[in-house]
Amino acid sequence: MTVRYKLLMEYDGSGFIGWQRQGSGISVQSVLEDAAKLFTGVEAATGAAGRTDTGVHALGMVAHVDLARAYDPETVRRALNFYMKPHPVAVLEASEAPKGFHARFSALERRYLYRISNRPSPPVLDRHRVWWISNPLDEKAMAEGAAHLVGHHDFSTFRAGDCQARSPFKTLDELSVERQGDEVHIRARSRSFLHRQVRNMVGTLKMVGEGRWSPDDVKKALEARARAAGGPTAQPQGLYFLGVTY
Repeated sequence: MTVRYKLLMEYDGSGFIGWQRQGSGISVQSVLEDAAKLFTGVEAATGAAGRTDTGVHALGMVAHVDLARAYDPETVRRALNFYMKPHPVAVLEASEAPKGFHARFSALERRYLYRISNRPSPPVLDRHRVWWISNPLDEKAMAEGAAHLVGHHDFSTFRAGDCQARSPFKTLDELSVERQGDEVHIRARSRSFLHRQVRNMVGTLKMVGEGRWSPDDVKKALEARARAAGGPTAQPQGLYFLGVTY
């Protein structure tokens, strides 16, 4: 009988093809599963609250791993971190999961952060962790535009062409924009998101921040219900999976 463990993880997504194991390339899931096998000697199934894309980071990803027998949670945390070296992935906390827990299907809310470096000179230390936009951005106009997207809507305009969700309708509980020094931070909160929804919303808000769109143009784009009506897809390196509520 397997024992399921709940893991709180962080990772730098720069060198990964995303969370999900695929036919080729290194994924966060494959690194975790390989570490679990080295630790226990047997294959281990895993799941995660979100399937982040290539280059996307996580500060508070929640995953689960099924191990062949019970271990002390602290032993699980230390062992997985040891065997995941030298990959930029860490288990911050490990605990035995409650009965029926599933990292993805038990989630009630997911939170994302998008970081834009908004200064004339390119970022050096954060070059793989922000989207650099040298033109000045009007964060107040961006916030006004973002307000049109909060609520229950058909988000087809912000949905990737290969999105596998059955419905384009989602309830966006928060989409806030604020400046912190040379950075503009965009926070999104919802029970679930469409594929690339956050990055597509950010790319649209960039158009508003640059003065190329008005805040009301965001509403028009939403109502068009067509991807071609929205702005560009923001670069992946500025996006962070921030946390999950269960």
